[in-house]
Amino acid sequence: MELYQVRAFVVVARLGHVTKAADALCVTQPAVTAQIKALESSLGVALFDRAAGRLTLTRAGDKLLAQAEALLAAAEGLRGEARQMQGEVAGRIDLGLPGEGTEFLRLGPLASGVRSDLPLVELHTHTLTVGQLLDQVRAGALTGALSISVHPPRDLQWQALRSVSYRVAMPTAMAVEMRRGGWRVLAALPWVDGAVDSHVHQMLRGLFEQQGLAPNVALRSEDTSALEAFVRAGSACALLRDEVALPGVERQDWVVWGHVRVDAQLYYCSATERAGDPLVVALNSLVRKVWA
Repeated sequence: MELYQVRAFVVVARLGHVTKAADALCVTQPAVTAQIKALESSLGVALFDRAAGRLTLTRAGDKLLAQAEALLAAAEGLRGEARQMQGEVAGRIDLGLPGEGTEFLRLGPLASGVRSDLPLVELHTHTLTVGQLLDQVRAGALTGALSISVHPPRDLQWQALRSVSYRVAMPTAMAVEMRRGGWRVLAALPWVDGAVDSHVHQMLRGLFEQQGLAPNVALRSEDTSALEAFVRAGSACALLRDEVALPGVERQDWVVWGHVRVDAQLYYCSATERAGDPLVVALNSLVRKVWA
C-alpha cells in the first residue's frame, strides 16, 4: 500500500468522480483508476461500487475512508515536524484565486508578506473557478484558496474575510426596456455570464432561480474580472461587485437595476488534513494578518 494510492482513494471519494480527481491530482484518469485498483488489491476489499456506470463507496470503502483521511493527515504532520527540525519554513505555496481584481483580493500585500515573512517560500497563484478551487484544495493540490460564495465551503477549514455584494448592471440603452418591465423582461435581456462553476455563474443562476426564471446568457467569459467591459460596450447585462458597479453608474458607464443585490462572502479555505503543514500554517497566519 502506497500513500499516493490512499490519496487517490480519498480524493475520488470526496469528489465522486474519477475525471475530477485526476484533474485535481494532476495525473491521468487511467493512473487514478490503476491506483485505486492497486489499493483494493492490497487491502483485499472493494472500495467502490462501479455498477451501472456510477462510482459509489462500498460499505467497506465508507468505513475505511475516515482512517485513510487520518493517515494522510498523519503523513502531513510528519512532514511538518521534519520541516520544523530543518529551521525556517521553506518550499512553495500554491494559492488559488477566483476571477476578481488583485486589489480586491489584496494580492499585493499578501505577496509582500510572503517575501518579508517567508523569504525561503515561493508563491504561485492559480486563477480558477470556485468549483475547481475547492476541488483542488480538497485534493491537496493547493495550499489554500480565496473563494467567493453565498455559503461557506463544505468539509474545509475556512474563515470569512469580508462581505461582498453584487448588483445588476445593464447598458444604458437596455435600461429603457426595463422602465415598465420586471423580472421576465430582465431575464430576456442578453447577459454575460462567467464560466460554469464560477462564483458569478452560481450567483446569477441563484438570483433568477428564486424568480422561477433563467437568464438569457448571450456571452460567457472565462475572465470574470472583465465582465464590466461587456456592459460598458453595451453588449450585455452582468452581475458586478458594488465597488465596480456603483462608480460605473457615477461615470454613466451603465445603469444599476433597482435595489436588487446578491450578498456573498469572500472566504479563505484550506484542507483540514493539512492543518499541521508549516506552509499551510504560515499562509493561514499571513491571510489573517493581511485581512485583520
